[in-house]
Amino acid sequence: MTTRSLLWRRRRDSVARFWRRFRTHRAGLYGLGALALIALVALGAPLLVGGDVQSVTNAPGTALESPSARFPLGTDQFGRSLLGLLVWGARVSLAVGLLAAALSVAIGTLVGILAGHYGGWFSTIVMRITDWFLVMPSLVLAIVLATVMSRSMWTVILAIGITSWPTTARLVRAQTIAVESRPYIERATALGGGHGHIMSRHVLPNVMPLVLSQTTLCISTAILTEATLAFLGLGDPTVVSWGGMLQDAREAGAVSSGHWWYLAPPGIAIAVVALAFTLCGRAIESVLNPRLGAGR
Repeated sequence: MTTRSLLWRRRRDSVARFWRRFRTHRAGLYGLGALALIALVALGAPLLVGGDVQSVTNAPGTALESPSARFPLGTDQFGRSLLGLLVWGARVSLAVGLLAAALSVAIGTLVGILAGHYGGWFSTIVMRITDWFLVMPSLVLAIVLATVMSRSMWTVILAIGITSWPTTARLVRAQTIAVESRPYIERATALGGGHGHIMSRHVLPNVMPLVLSQTTLCISTAILTEATLAFLGLGDPTVVSWGGMLQDAREAGAVSSGHWWYLAPPGIAIAVVALAFTLCGRAIESVLNPRLGAGR
C-alpha cells in the first residue's frame, strides 16, 4: 500500500467516523435536511419559477393579492408572485451568506494563526486591533461600509466579511497556541521546519475542525446581517433577496395595511435557514469536541 493510498484511506475513515457521530445528533440532522432541501430549491430556481419572476413589467397578477390557488403566497406591490420571489431570493441570500462567511472565516483564520504562531509584540498589536473590532458593533461597521461603497451584492459580502472576523481570530489564536505547545512541533522545528511549514503542515490541519464549526455558525449570522442591510435599503436593488423582500414590504405599507402574506414568508425563510445552520454548527461542535457534548 502506497503512502498516498494510506492517506486517502485514513481520510475516508475519518469522514466515516465523523458521520457516525453526527447522525447521533437529531437536531443536527434536522438542520442538515432543511439546508439540503433549501439548497436544492435555490439551485433549481430557474427551472421552478423562471428568471422572469423578477420582472416588474410582465407581472402576472395585480398588486397585493392575498394568497390563492394561483398565487399560494399572494403577490407584491407590482403583482409578482411572492412564492416565485421567495424561491429566487434563496439564491442570493444563501450565496451572500456563504461567501461572506467564507471571507470572514478566512481572514479570522489567517490572523489567528499568525498571531498565535509568532507571538510577542506582533501578537499584541494584532490582538489589540482585533479587540477594537470586537468592541465596535459589527452591524454598524457594515452599515457604514455599505453606505460609502457602491450598492451591490459584492459590497454587502465585503462589508459583512471584513467586520465579522474577530471572533474567529481569537478562537483560532487560542487553538494555535495550544497546538504549538505540543512536543511534535518542537521536533519539527529542531529538524529545520520553517514558519511556513509549521503553520501550513501542522497548525492549520489541527485548527480546521474549529474553523469548520465556526463557519457554519458564521453563515447564519451573515444571512441575518445581509437581510438587515437589505431591509435598511443598503442591499443591491437589482437582485431579489429575502431581506430585500422585507424592505419592499415595508415600503409598500404591508405592516400598517395588514398584508401579512407579504412579510411572513421572507421572515420565516430567514429564521429557518439561520436556525438550520445553527443546529448544524452546534452538532459539528459536539462531534469535534466530545467534552463539549458531554457537558450538555
